[in-house]
Formats: sequence, structure tokens, C-alpha cells
Amino acid sequence: MASSRSRTAGRAAAAAVAASAGLAAAMWALRGVPAALGARPAGDRAERIRRSPQFNGERFQNAAPGREAGVPSPGMLREAVLGKQQRHPRGEVPIVTPGPWRAAATGLEAIWFGHASTLVEIEGRRVLIDPVWSERCSPTSFAGPKRLHPVPLPVSQLPPLDAIVISHDHYDHLDMETVAELTRTQSAPFLVPLGVGAHLERWHVAADRIVELDWDESATVAGLRFTATAAQHFSGRAFRRNDTLWGSWAIAGRTRKVFYTGDSGYFDGYAAIGAAHGPFDLTLIQIGAYSPGWPDIHMTPEEAIEAHLDVRGGVLVPVHWATFNLAFHDWSEPVERLWREAKSRDVRLAVPRPGERIDVDAPPLVDGWWQPIA
Repeated sequence: MASSRSRTAGRAAAAAVAASAGLAAAMWALRGVPAALGARPAGDRAERIRRSPQFNGERFQNAAPGREAGVPSPGMLREAVLGKQQRHPRGEVPIVTPGPWRAAATGLEAIWFGHASTLVEIEGRRVLIDPVWSERCSPTSFAGPKRLHPVPLPVSQLPPLDAIVISHDHYDHLDMETVAELTRTQSAPFLVPLGVGAHLERWHVAADRIVELDWDESATVAGLRFTATAAQHFSGRAFRRNDTLWGSWAIAGRTRKVFYTGDSGYFDGYAAIGAAHGPFDLTLIQIGAYSPGWPDIHMTPEEAIEAHLDVRGGVLVPVHWATFNLAFHDWSEPVERLWREAKSRDVRLAVPRPGERIDVDAPPLVDGWWQPIA
């Protein structure tokens, strides 16, 4: 009996040691998380937020009521574990190494790096949108959605940028490590929605490199006019939501124009954006991570086509698909549905491989490159 008690005590002690070691390892792994969560707006920034028409006194809100993504329901959890969808590519995603860097003075080209990260070369200027280079879109390096394909090139090999645009503060659009590297290697300003500058300042971005805009406000940088426009979404990096604003962006040169949706559900504001700022030569439109569980914050592919037509777009390049597994649909379903709808609605569509350059004046035909690995 004594021997049995001794063995039990020994196992308990070993378990306690293992638990302590595991806790210590977890705490060590989490040491960078508080910084990755960012910061809440305070001082003059918070006062400016309180004056925003989008702020209800406690938090930012959409123009129309809708459902945000909430705590997963039991049905969603079952789907996450037992769903039969093919949520990852079956083979390697083909990557193109971009270059040479040319940025023609009158041209308009785009290079999609994966997910929403896109470099737009417009009238000789370079604008980087929602850059995320980390292996996971998460505040940690050991958990969270993992990249399904490599980034086509490192941040250090990007050409000189004129502006960096952020749509909102979710981890798959605003990445602390990428911001830190861009701060070291580039001198371009960051254009962000209201409140997002608090995160950047915590990450040591100089205040004079941060341009914060409310919806319908504009700023001119490097001869381009950037206007923050509406979106139907939400924000938050920690345990509170909607302390910072989210949005879409209209980018205008002398003669060329680009519209980027950010993350958004479909809403009637797109027609107003098209009337006020369009037509657009190029639209970058979110097509992935939709679900019946959150119909108001991410568009379906068919709604993406509708949004493109509403804003009076020319060539549509889809973003927000292929790179991270963020929903319960098949990996290739968003682009298949988009291609089908584009053909039925006579929409000019270009679907680049990650790193592939798209000349908006001569876009390549869609070739279904994703189908052999879907």
C-alpha cells in the first residue's frame, strides 16, 4: 500500500513539474503577445474619435445594423472539426517572384502577395496595402491560422514605397512584425482609419508617419489622394471590439483610380462610393472567409461582383483568399464562384498567382491555375 501511495505521489509530483514547465514555456512563448495586441486610443486621439459620426459614445458602429462574428456556436464548432470541406490546397500554390520594379508614370499595375497584401503601382507611385508577412495571422507564433503558401519575397526586398495603407486592425490585415520591419526599411507614411494609429505608436512608428482618417476624409501623399470610405465590418485585437475604425479606401492619381474594399459585408454604401469617387480602373475586392454564421461582415463571391459593379469598377482582382484558412468553405470555392459570376455578369476579372504582376491595361485571361491543386 505504501509503495502504491509512493508511486501515486511520484506521478503527481511529476505531473506538477510538467505542468509548471508547460506553464513557464507558455508564458515565455506569450512574452510578445501584449505588444502584439496593440494599444487603446487615448488623449487627443480618443477625443478625435469621440467627435466621429461613426462613434456612438462607446464604440464605432456600422452605418446599418448587422451581425458580427461572435463566439462560435456548437454547430460551428462541429463544422470546424467534422466538416468535409477541402480547406487547404492539395499541392503547392504556385508562386511568382515579382520584378523588375518599374512603376510607369502613367501606368496602373498590381502585385498580389497573398491574402489581402497587395502592392499597387499607380502613376509612378507605389502603395502597399494591408501587408502581412508573418507565418500566422495571430498575436502568437505558435497558434492561429498558418500561412498556406510562402510570401513571394521578403519585406526587405520590396522597392521604395510611397504609402502604406491599412484597412483595419484585425491580425490578418495589421501585423506587428511586418509593421516593425517596414518601419525599419521604409520611410513611407501609414494611412489608417481612426484609432489604428495607437497600435502603430506602440510599435514605435513615428507620429509624423501616421495619417489617421475618418470615413469620407482625404489626405494627399506623394501626389495621390487617399480617401477613407465606408465598410461593413468590425475591429478589435484583444478583448474589446470597435475601439478603432475599419474602412475601405479610394486611391486616386491624376487619371487612374483604385478601390479596395478591406473586409466588408455587402451593403448599399458601395453605390454611394462609386458615385462620389468612381469610376475605378481597378478594384481589389474581398472574396473569401464568408459564412452563414457571419453574413454581414464578409461578402460572398457573388456579392463581390455586385460591389464591383456598384463602385463602377474596371478590372477586378480578388483578394482575401488562398493564404489563410479562416472559414468553413473549400479552399478554392471563393475564386470558382467569383469566376462563374464574373462570366455571367461580363465583369473583367484577373486572378493572379501570388507575386504575379497584373497590368490593368492588359490583364491576362483567367487560366484556372488553382484548379490542379484544389
